Amino acid sequence: PRRPEGERRKAVNRRNFLRTCAGGAVCAPLAAQAHEPRPNIIFIMADDLGYGDLGVYGQQTIRTPNIDRLAGEGIRFTQFYAGSTVCAPSRSVLMTGKHLGHNDIRGNREVQPMGQQPLPAYNVTVAEVLKQAGYATGLVGKWGLGSVGTEGHPNAQGFDYFFGYLGQRHAHNYYPEFLFRNEERVPLEGNHIPEPRRPDGSGKADRKVTYSHDVLAGEALDFIDRHKDGPFFLYLALTIPHANNEAGQ
Repeated sequence: PRRPEGERRKAVNRRNFLRTCAGGAVCAPLAAQAHEPRPNIIFIMADDLGYGDLGVYGQQTIRTPNIDRLAGEGIRFTQFYAGSTVCAPSRSVLMTGKHLGHNDIRGNREVQPMGQQPLPAYNVTVAEVLKQAGYATGLVGKWGLGSVGTEGHPNAQGFDYFFGYLGQRHAHNYYPEFLFRNEERVPLEGNHIPEPRRPDGSGKADRKVTYSHDVLAGEALDFIDRHKDGPFFLYLALTIPHANNEAGQ
């Protein structure tokens, strides 16, 4: 339902106030260290991956050497918990920094024809804060917080560039017929989903040629290359290892 005009105005003003405060909190230490380069940030999110699925935490069936190396050379946060037990609320908590109890997105409620309940515009996302601090902001992968034409679309939530899946059902298909670049559909060569097709792009392909995550990896590398002089923030939200459990070549 559409908010009353006065309430919308208050929400926008509150949003601008929070963005200004948050941006100041980020910019102040950066300004104090103006002689030092601002670090580039790559946040990689795996989907349905438990900490016990990684070799660094004792898993011995499937090797995860690259992730284990990242853990070995960096810091392991052993009390870093997901914001929720399901997808959209977890991602919303990550983007806004809000506790789930204060969050607008509390479930995977779908909105037709594609995607989930949009993240309301009055929220301040980490992408908006970093953008105000001078970062180029990009999202590659699965979003799940608003589709084309909604206030929750990534381009309306602080991301300069988006490539990937907007809706969760679409993201469960590793051989989709299309992905999105910002608001435009990008066909993936050779993939075919049998009838009846759903408008959200979901389903399981009967002809598998182009593996979505090969394309996503290329897009992520291209974004890094375009902004290698930094600073940049890349949110790389992969669907692996969530079902449909389809591997590439």
